[in-house]
Amino acid sequence: MSYDIDNIRDEFPILQRKVGDRQLVYLDNTATSQTPHRVVEEVVAGYEHTKANVHRGVHTISQEATDLMEHTRRRVQGWINARSFEEIIFTRGTTESINLVASSFGQRFREGDEVILTVMEHHANIVPWQLLRQRTGIVLKVVGINDRGELDLDQYRSLFSPRTVMASFTHISNVLGTVNPVKEMTAFAHSRGVPVLVDGAQAIPHLRPDMQDIDCDFYVFSSHKMYGPTGVGVLYGRKELLESMPPYQGGGEMIKHVSFEHTTFADLPFKFEAGTPDYVGLRAYAGAFDFIERVGIESIHEHEKALLDYTTPRLLEIPGLKIYGSQPQKAAVISFNIGDAHNYDVGFLLDKLGVAVRTGHHCAQPLMERLGIPGTVRASFAAYNTFEEADALIAAIKRVVPMLM
Repeated sequence: MSYDIDNIRDEFPILQRKVGDRQLVYLDNTATSQTPHRVVEEVVAGYEHTKANVHRGVHTISQEATDLMEHTRRRVQGWINARSFEEIIFTRGTTESINLVASSFGQRFREGDEVILTVMEHHANIVPWQLLRQRTGIVLKVVGINDRGELDLDQYRSLFSPRTVMASFTHISNVLGTVNPVKEMTAFAHSRGVPVLVDGAQAIPHLRPDMQDIDCDFYVFSSHKMYGPTGVGVLYGRKELLESMPPYQGGGEMIKHVSFEHTTFADLPFKFEAGTPDYVGLRAYAGAFDFIERVGIESIHEHEKALLDYTTPRLLEIPGLKIYGSQPQKAAVISFNIGDAHNYDVGFLLDKLGVAVRTGHHCAQPLMERLGIPGTVRASFAAYNTFEEADALIAAIKRVVPMLM
């Protein structure tokens, strides 16, 4: 079946807007993807027709809202091949999911225990472990990369010791597009008796992670990077580990019984879902899975790869342009700089030509230090991007180069 790009783009009204007098070319998908009209309709329907707090009411609207939210939980479970719906915890995003694990699972760590990270991590997978280090005195060890932007797997293996208690690493780099061998990395960690957290925020829009295949202990991601609503995230965790962990927050919904003498907590997954969730966003999140399944995750991946393969060599023809990250199977992310031009200046001028890209350190400052730069310009593709938009990016860069060099 052919890839019907026109039909796909019709589902995203924002792609029809203009920036100034220029047609928008949206290439900031790694930061957040756009949302199809069907998902927006679900948000509207949630507020207009089924707004009632979930899990707490016997009346019809509350039960309907609860069923819609729990339907999404089952969709997530099926999408990532989790064994049980109890292993799917809803959060506000990837960042909160990692903080939950570091704060709750991390309570068992002691001074001198070691957590292994990598230099390509997003700040969200660095700072929570640093906060834990301040509280407990754990030691952080960091895996480096080679000049292609690939992890040094020999170093990764060498960092394990009898004091290693956790390995936490990204599935796909948000800067380099590097796809890490998370299955093999997890298997090695498990051979040493070490649990693993995988940050799947950048992987979830491009592939379908299988928890039984990867076999990690925790996997985290966000809705807004895969065509869904903002403020909705997922923590997958092995049931036996989640059951052994203390609650992350206290309050309504996550309790069985409260007295001033003693409190008992709800069963999974509600034990980690204190307070009123974004049940409207969670209801709409199911629409993002509908969109991806309708287009086909394999088709999306092939389309994005074709855009990457088309754009990369054409950008490299531009004098002074350098791309960071050259793994052969990288995701559809192109981080680059042009000579000594500041990335903010490049991004500002591209915006004046209607091309939306991301600039800066991309919440990956340790990686920028490793690369010896303050930041990059980053263009990233999604299901709805076209080869004409790739040409627009190339033409816009060629136009701004004389202004900056």
